[in-house]
Amino acid sequence: MQMRRLGKDGPLVSAIGLGCMRMSMPPSALAEDEGIATIEAALDAGINFLITGDFYGMGHNEMLVGRAIRHRRDEAVISVKFGAMKAPSGAILGVDCRPAAVKNFAAYSLQRLGIEVIDLYQPGRADPTVPIEDTVGAIADLIQEGKVRYLGLSEVNAEQLQRAHAIHPVAALEIEYSLATRFIEAKILPTARALGIGVVAYSVVTQGLLTGAIGAGLAPDDPRRRMPRFHDENLPRNLATVAALRDMAAARGCTPAQLAIAWVLSRGEDIVPLVGMSRRTRLPENLAAMDIAPDTREFAELDRIFAPGAIRGERQPAQVRPLSAD
Repeated sequence: MQMRRLGKDGPLVSAIGLGCMRMSMPPSALAEDEGIATIEAALDAGINFLITGDFYGMGHNEMLVGRAIRHRRDEAVISVKFGAMKAPSGAILGVDCRPAAVKNFAAYSLQRLGIEVIDLYQPGRADPTVPIEDTVGAIADLIQEGKVRYLGLSEVNAEQLQRAHAIHPVAALEIEYSLATRFIEAKILPTARALGIGVVAYSVVTQGLLTGAIGAGLAPDDPRRRMPRFHDENLPRNLATVAALRDMAAARGCTPAQLAIAWVLSRGEDIVPLVGMSRRTRLPENLAAMDIAPDTREFAELDRIFAPGAIRGERQPAQVRPLSAD
């Protein structure tokens, strides 16, 4: 397994991380068994970086991850996001990153995961009502107490990243980054690199858009319809752009998803892409992305085709967008 270090002095993790959120959508006994088997298969293959959140399935995902690593704790680097608040209906209620809330969330996460220390702990979004220094200070307290090993952040802008790092060293920034989503290249990525902060890239195939498997229309009940990139006025244009990726992958003898992951891997040793899986059968395809050797001219052509703005539509629904780092 290829390994990469998060930040100057952060943890050594597999070059690809496993996003566990889908394993709790929706929770079921069958899905739990397959989710645990997927985590175990990933660990067997050398993927040691597991990403969960206390709001994934309202704690269900943490309990699932805890069961999977019960006898393999030393093999896993566990990243936990916190802070998002949801109603029983699933409606988003906002973010709570007050220091007392941070420590409360951590206590529950440790219990659900069945572990003594969280490897990487981070707010899922910055709380607009709480100075980021206060949130980071609470995590620094948890690090001092031995309950957290490393500080992480998620979906913050360059200025927030600098302010947080001034309080306590940030090991990693988790943020959306892919061929289709490149806004971090202007300010956020250069700032992270100047500070020695690793980048954990999520949604590297953009909700399936970069897999080449989406047709001209989505089913009426497909949840991706909420996302502007999948709206009827944007999807045909975006699929036309993705066609170039599909053709290039076919010529390479790989899948579009593999080529999209390989592109993210090629952006720097300080970037770790996450792949979301809920079935172990997807593991070989995702692992094979690490074997795709970068081709300078080919990847330069991908840069041109997928230049910022080439994919039409915002990356998040309107009700979530104010919490993003854009």
